[in-house]
Amino acid sequence: MRPNIKKIKRTISSAGLVVIGCSISAVAYSLFLIPHHFVPGGISGVSIILNFFFKIPVGFLIFVLNIPIITLAFKVMGRSYALRSLAGISLSSVLIDFFHEIVHVPSATDNPILASIYGGVMLGVGLGLVFRGRATTGGSDVIGMVLSKATGMSIGFGILITDFIIISASGLAYRNLEAPLYGYIVLFLSTRVIDMVLEGWNYSKLVIITSSKTEAIADFILKELARGGTAIKARSLYLNREGEVIMTVIHRKQLPELRRFIKDTDPQAFVIINDTYDVQGRGFRSMIAA
Repeated sequence: MRPNIKKIKRTISSAGLVVIGCSISAVAYSLFLIPHHFVPGGISGVSIILNFFFKIPVGFLIFVLNIPIITLAFKVMGRSYALRSLAGISLSSVLIDFFHEIVHVPSATDNPILASIYGGVMLGVGLGLVFRGRATTGGSDVIGMVLSKATGMSIGFGILITDFIIISASGLAYRNLEAPLYGYIVLFLSTRVIDMVLEGWNYSKLVIITSSKTEAIADFILKELARGGTAIKARSLYLNREGEVIMTVIHRKQLPELRRFIKDTDPQAFVIINDTYDVQGRGFRSMIAA
């Protein structure tokens, strides 16, 4: 049987994303989070709190405490996802202890605000790449995936809900009201960056246009912007007349040009503009992981 070359390439690509993502997040823990005892939520947050009191390596705690989470992932997300999660958790745990306990990577800054900002961003980049590789580092990452699958909410927002209570508890554990405040900064930045890594920075614009000059607008979109679109038969509720609605997706850099043309051509046109983070088709590069 001939090997599926595309499948092998996708597997290698996903594995590479997981390794790079775990490495970045592990460095974030060593440079910013562990030295300042910042709790980013989830199992890692609980592990950092336990490390503060008992000096047990954070990576080891993350692995042990994630065993029940892997069981949940197996039941809800399936065997394949659970195995990828186990691989991500194992790699992440080993790398965290490698950088912090063996290499002894020093704290990058003594300023807690800078540490929370850069730690949150760096952690978000790492976790986002792990998710792009269709794996997880465990804890609230798995819960975020489960919530995303069940409700359709973004993965980052699912993690945000899960982690809020854990971060709040750090204030009681440390007896320091500032501790959760820094943790919230880390959580907010990391979840936002996770969504950006997953959805992409170069998002496009979905434009829906209702106008009496649809032919002129469609011609401009096709010839001047070199984009396609769809003309949908519709009826105006307010005017009670038949017409067409144009729906098109353009790059955000093209939006000002289209808006100017619509305003000059039909000032009474009704235009709806939405961000769209993933478009599959000619002229667009999909952000969906293979």
